[in-house]
Amino acid sequence: MTDSEPKNLEAISRAIDQHNRSCPYPAAEVRMNPFEAERLGWEEIRGLPIVPDAELSTGRFRIVCAREDGEGIEEAEALGIPIEVAVPSGRPGPVGD
Repeated sequence: MTDSEPKNLEAISRAIDQHNRSCPYPAAEVRMNPFEAERLGWEEIRGLPIVPDAELSTGRFRIVCAREDGEGIEEAEALGIPIEVAVPSGRPGPVGD
């Protein structure tokens, strides 16, 4: 586990709890930038699948819930956290603090 992983785990876990307190439908998945999902190497967090989503920028994630009325998924408020990423040389540095 890298130094940033416990912070990411804590932030995502808090966001899941916040979603479950404020939405009548439980969280169904966590979406994040594909690069970060691959870098973290997690397939799930707290039983929820991690789904790569190219629409999300690095340093952000989204909690998604399933609505019981069969209309598919509903996106909850996006909450961002800083995530350290390795950047190939010649490109800008990691996403900030």
